Amino acid sequence: MKITVYKPEYETAVIALWQRCNLTRPQNNPQKDIARKLQVNPELFLVGLIDGKVVATVMYGYDGHRAWVNYLGVDPAQQKRGLGRQMMDAVEKKVRPLGCPKINLQVRKDNPDALNFYHKIGYKTDEVFSMGKRLVED
Repeated sequence: MKITVYKPEYETAVIALWQRCNLTRPQNNPQKDIARKLQVNPELFLVGLIDGKVVATVMYGYDGHRAWVNYLGVDPAQQKRGLGRQMMDAVEKKVRPLGCPKINLQVRKDNPDALNFYHKIGYKTDEVFSMGKRLVED
C-alpha cells in the first residue's frame, strides 16, 4: 500500500470508503468534514492506495498537546492485512518528531472491532468521559 496526502480527486472514493466502513453519521456531512480538514493542516489527511485505488484513510491533527485521530478506515475487503496498522504507524511517524506525547481517538460504543484493533496496536482505554458540543448542524 502506498500512503499519500489526500487530493481532491480522491473525494468520491474516500466518502464511499467511509460509508462502507460505517464511519459516516447524519450529523457529520463527509463533504463538509473534508472541506474543513482542507482548511486546517491538509497534510494531516492521508489515504492508502493499492493499484491507485483508495483502500484506507486517516484524518488527524496535532494541537501542540495531543494528536487526535479521526476517520481511520480500511476497506472491509482489505481488512485483517495490516493496512490499518500501517496508517496508524504513518500518523505516529509524522507526530513523533513534533514532540507529540500522546495520540487520542474516539471509538463508538457500537464498534467493538475497532476497539479490538486499537488494543492490539497498543492503545488503551482512558478513564475519561468523552464530551462534545455541536456548534454547526450539518
